[in-house]
Amino acid sequence: MPTEIERKFLVSNENFKEESFKELRIIQGYLCSIPERTVRVRVTGEQGFIAVKGIINKSDLSRFEWEKEISVPEANELLKICEPGLIDKIRYHVQSGQHIFEVDEFYGENKGLTIAEIELKSEDEKFVKPAWLDVEVTGDVRYFNSTLKQHPYSTWKND
Repeated sequence: MPTEIERKFLVSNENFKEESFKELRIIQGYLCSIPERTVRVRVTGEQGFIAVKGIINKSDLSRFEWEKEISVPEANELLKICEPGLIDKIRYHVQSGQHIFEVDEFYGENKGLTIAEIELKSEDEKFVKPAWLDVEVTGDVRYFNSTLKQHPYSTWKND
């Protein structure tokens, strides 16, 4: 079974943009956003994807993930029937040691939020932390894209 092991961090400044070697605009929505089985539809640049993710394990670091490429027209049609609230972001790819961080700068109702993710081969794998990496938020459900579409960052001030 495919498993995703990932850690998430807030980002302290925009220096990652100078280090980025690739950037893509991502629009995504959710056909199902319950934690036990999240079904995501995404248009990334010139590609479409559908992904199914399972519940996060007790360490908050890994979970089942299955993803398949679909056509952009198919993805756009599926986005029309997704739950309310789309995620709009620019993803920057930044090399750090042997790893690549994916840094998401959010727009729309999540403007002002920037999150860096790193995928690992094991939960205890070491990695080089860039200077712009801030507080770790792995496992904090507020920072899950599926949560951000329901409870956008712009509304957090009211909590």
